[in-house]
Amino acid sequence: MLVKNRMSHPVITVEPDLPIMDALNLMKSHNIRRTPVVDKQGKLIGIISDKDLLNAGPSDATSLSVWEINYLVGKIKVKQVMTRNVLTVEGETPIEEAARIMVDNKVGGLPVMEGDTIVGVITESDLFKILLELMGARETAVRLTALIPDVLGELEKLTHAVAQAGGSFISFGQFNGDDDENRVVTFKVSGLNEAQVKELIAPLVEEIVDIRTI
Repeated sequence: MLVKNRMSHPVITVEPDLPIMDALNLMKSHNIRRTPVVDKQGKLIGIISDKDLLNAGPSDATSLSVWEINYLVGKIKVKQVMTRNVLTVEGETPIEEAARIMVDNKVGGLPVMEGDTIVGVITESDLFKILLELMGARETAVRLTALIPDVLGELEKLTHAVAQAGGSFISFGQFNGDDDENRVVTFKVSGLNEAQVKELIAPLVEEIVDIRTI
């Protein structure tokens, strides 16, 4: 899956001289938490988040009156609080690479570029939606988590056993285990009940960590 398949578009952008309260109202009306900042030629020059805007006012310890605060905040422009060194990705970037960039750099979204043109934004919300799909979160079935040896052929044993018993995989994921010698697998199966799945899988794994129907 590539970024272009799951990015949000069209893109809501703001200009650098827009007052921050206008930018915040725009973001609220479109139910977004961040937006790219572009110049008059449409070139990306920054990015702004709702946190940037909300943190732009005076601290709670200020002695200014409400009227003075509102006056000062009203004069603050997007360009004064935006992040200028913007991390971006291209539409052809694998979705997991975009996720890695966001996690490693502690950012909640990335503008998606096609040359010098912004064509979309990929955000943490988009990634959460993908996780729901990958884990089959919207389908009711038997969900099992188990610890298996990190040995070639172990996954094939699990999938073969389930398929032979008439089960159908809705989702399947594997994750790092306790150490380098094992892995954690989590999958959802339809067509079988909990007792059947447990009986099939127990002899093939080191430990069944959890099993439930959700």
